[in-house]
Amino acid sequence: MSAINKLSDKFLKSVNGKPYDGQKVVADGAGLSARISANGKISWVYRYRLGGRKSNPKWVTLGTYPDTSIKQAREKRDDCREWLNNNADPAIEIQLAKEKREKPITVEDALEYWLVEYAEEHRKNYEKHRAQFKRHIYPYIGSLPVEMVSTAMWCSCFDRIRKGQGKRKPAPVAAGLVFQGCKQSLVFCRKRGFVESHALDDLIISDVGKKQAKKDRVLTEDELFSLIEHTKSDKFPDYYRNLILLLVIFGARTQEVRMSTWDEWDFDNLVWTVPKANSKTAEKIMRPIPQALLPWLLELKFSTQRTGYVLGGLKRSEPVSQFGRKQWKQLGHKEPWTLHDLRRTMATKLNDLGVHPHIADHLLGHTISGVSGIYNRSQYFPEKIEALDKWLSYLNMVDRLKRDVKVN
Repeated sequence: MSAINKLSDKFLKSVNGKPYDGQKVVADGAGLSARISANGKISWVYRYRLGGRKSNPKWVTLGTYPDTSIKQAREKRDDCREWLNNNADPAIEIQLAKEKREKPITVEDALEYWLVEYAEEHRKNYEKHRAQFKRHIYPYIGSLPVEMVSTAMWCSCFDRIRKGQGKRKPAPVAAGLVFQGCKQSLVFCRKRGFVESHALDDLIISDVGKKQAKKDRVLTEDELFSLIEHTKSDKFPDYYRNLILLLVIFGARTQEVRMSTWDEWDFDNLVWTVPKANSKTAEKIMRPIPQALLPWLLELKFSTQRTGYVLGGLKRSEPVSQFGRKQWKQLGHKEPWTLHDLRRTMATKLNDLGVHPHIADHLLGHTISGVSGIYNRSQYFPEKIEALDKWLSYLNMVDRLKRDVKVN
């Protein structure tokens, strides 16, 4: 084995910056050499082969002496040898490291990378994640190199949300949700080789906030009927009246109704098909349309079809959710509920009416787990229409809808 560490500082100092007519490349060993010019400029170079002895040798510059000391040059040589052991080209690795130093990947770069490369395709609410990052993360640490941001710096962002700041109320659940988005972003970036940060690895939601409470709110019969009657008020916004009635009738998710267009509704075959793009599960959802609802739905279509949207227009999810969260107070109900709780209410009442759980799941658009979800692709239309007829009868909905359709 060839000797290594053959050069000395004494020799390098003796030739540095002085006229030199000696050997141009002086080996230190293990691929590292000092290249000395005629005017005494010393550069550190590393010689290597990527494909074994039969391949042509390559050279890469590691720095200049004395800015890069003999000790530092040897450390860089060892890095090069490690890269070669991992089938990486030292020249490329050095260039990547230089680019990272000159233009480091920031926190905002990392979170946006996750949003664009993953969340936009797999998360229906990716814009909500972006809005949270823009409000709570980017103004404070967004411009900092992500690899330099400590756990404490991340926690200061989550603490501002958890404790509240200025006029903002404490929001521990929101802090937990923002933390989850940030942690998933960093893991995704690391897996894809975009940037590496372990600052959030050891933290869990309870370290920075609270988990979202498991929801079990079911509206009572009186609450449900009072909501339906409330929508008939002349002061009740027309858009929300039709939204709530469709949510109550079909047990659909808010986004399925909010984004629904009339081309989804087949009145010849009495089927409403929610496309994959509007479905939380990314699966098409097919719901039968009860014959008794046809007059009301056709009136609604006549009134809104010029817009293409069932509700006469498209509103963003945030204002719709905010409107829904206020209704329990306006109705004088004792406990809060949201529009999403209408789905749980329908599922619970269908069970009380003797509807089999798997039929209720199909109506609600739940993913069917296990082997049944893979092989059983039946839509159970006869059973679903029977379940909806029972539901409409329980609500006395047909009689309740016997008035003019209201739209904006």
